[in-house]
Amino acid sequence: MFPPAVEDWVGADHPARFLREVVERMDLEALGFRQSVGEEGRPHYGNKLQLKVWLWGYLNRTRSSRQLERACRENISLIWLTGGREPDHNTLWRFWRRNQQGIRKLFAEVVGVAVRAEVVGMVLHALDGTKIRAVASLEGALNCKRLEKDLKGLDEWIDELEREIQENEERESGSYRLPKELEDRKELRRRIDEALGKLRREKASSMNPAEPEARVMPCEGKKRFAYNAQAVVDEASGMIVAEEVVSESCDQRQLAGMLEKTRANLGKTAEDTVADKGYRSQEQIGRVAEQGDSVLVRVWKTEGKQADAYHVSRFRYEEEKDCWVCPQGEELVYEGTTRQRRGEDFKSRIYRCHKGSQCAVSKQCSRERRGRKVRMSPYYRAMAEQRRRQKDPAQLAKLGKRKLIVERAFAEIKEHLGFRRWNYRGLEAVRTEWAFVATAYNLRKLLRRWQTGQLTLGA
Repeated sequence: MFPPAVEDWVGADHPARFLREVVERMDLEALGFRQSVGEEGRPHYGNKLQLKVWLWGYLNRTRSSRQLERACRENISLIWLTGGREPDHNTLWRFWRRNQQGIRKLFAEVVGVAVRAEVVGMVLHALDGTKIRAVASLEGALNCKRLEKDLKGLDEWIDELEREIQENEERESGSYRLPKELEDRKELRRRIDEALGKLRREKASSMNPAEPEARVMPCEGKKRFAYNAQAVVDEASGMIVAEEVVSESCDQRQLAGMLEKTRANLGKTAEDTVADKGYRSQEQIGRVAEQGDSVLVRVWKTEGKQADAYHVSRFRYEEEKDCWVCPQGEELVYEGTTRQRRGEDFKSRIYRCHKGSQCAVSKQCSRERRGRKVRMSPYYRAMAEQRRRQKDPAQLAKLGKRKLIVERAFAEIKEHLGFRRWNYRGLEAVRTEWAFVATAYNLRKLLRRWQTGQLTLGA
């Protein structure tokens, strides 16, 4: 007898109702969200309304402001969530651009909801990174080697043309006008010089002028411009408890920073945090040990390999004598300090065996003519502790769980949320989007508990 009501089309356990409960309980002003105000025209749409629209979009694979504008008119659950209001795409985009810092803090706020509900465990966390394509193509990119080759050929061509001009001036009287072709080539040379200078300042081999902060990385089996998205995932809940985006392809410098972010969000780090060999940095492992955090990072495997019979892990350091002892019982004495390796901010002590070729196993031990050399960093004790712990089957079992914990999260983000490419340019905008993606992923985890009655949102 009565016309259909929108309220009846959105069930009691519908995700839209969960989103409304989560957002309504948040103090967006405290998180740094800025409300747009105006003295003329209709009242501006509230921040909570627009945040609900964006969160709904990321949960439903709709990340375009124009698509969200259309969904506000056509999707029943979003019509219910917005109360029939229809913010246009410009309004939604301005909200995003104006509140990037608040969106990043929103991630920590949702993690806090899970912590207060005792959803997040503090026993085992896993750290890893995934490469996600940037809004940039390899076509039209600046390549250092190609530019240097072009510049060399251009210089030779200009030198040859200038010699011809000089010869013509000597044979003919009067001034000789520079040909337009030479002027064009010199202008091209100037542009190439500028491009090379920019690449060298950024210490990059390739760069796309439209997305200068992205770097070429292995991504989905190909070389693409991408960013490296980092995440720390909790084993008990499957939730992301810390996130970051960097433009470095390598993960080596990320271990200590990600644990600091975990501590900032949770108050402390887990009993153990596991990571793959990409995070195997002596400096980073040493810094983490100094902070009192417990990590397990996959280190060099030596057991059962004949070729590694004289790996440095089989050498023993004697503090009283300040020397290293090899498996043959020979002493390696202190020789001096080394220059810093690429990417290191410390110097290492050098110990060398002076027996050289007189040693019966010199060829198996080292190829150096001066004898076997061992580098001892200031963090060697932390690395030795890693090797000691990883001889324990129980600790190796923890490392074996890493894939199941963190890579499952990346798979869900890419498959279920459909997130395989950034929608914005620039490192800061990409960081904001990754925080939003991680927030949406965490809300999916909390949603399942809320639907089954395992989670009740407090006031």
